Amino acid sequence: QVQLVESGGGLVQPGGSLKLSCAASGFTLDYYAIAWFRQAPGKVREGVSCITYNDGNTYYADSVKGRFTISRDNAKNTVYLQMNSLKPEDTAVYYCAAALGDCPPSTYYSGTDIYTGPYGMDYWGKGTLVTVSS
Repeated sequence: QVQLVESGGGLVQPGGSLKLSCAASGFTLDYYAIAWFRQAPGKVREGVSCITYNDGNTYYADSVKGRFTISRDNAKNTVYLQMNSLKPEDTAVYYCAAALGDCPPSTYYSGTDIYTGPYGMDYWGKGTLVTVSS
């Protein structure tokens, strides 16, 4: 059974840090780009970051550049999202997702119009909640 399982979410104060993990089972992440999306209450799902498989290129939405870092450990079939300098507006359910090939533009979209899809991902996790509050 193909699964992506996120972990590492929780409650953190503004300015704090969290590290999310996305573990794959039932398939190998080889040749898949892995992305993190998030969805805040009442808002559409938005791309946060993405990392390719072959060359490890990384992409970030403007809202998280310089604060979040995506990485992957192919031997462990796991992708990480290190989140620093967290803000209340980072509060959301964070999802990891896999796409065969390159990172779709949805994974780092930073346009002014609300992005409503398609997201172009093949597999999705169920999400982990991140709450940034004092």
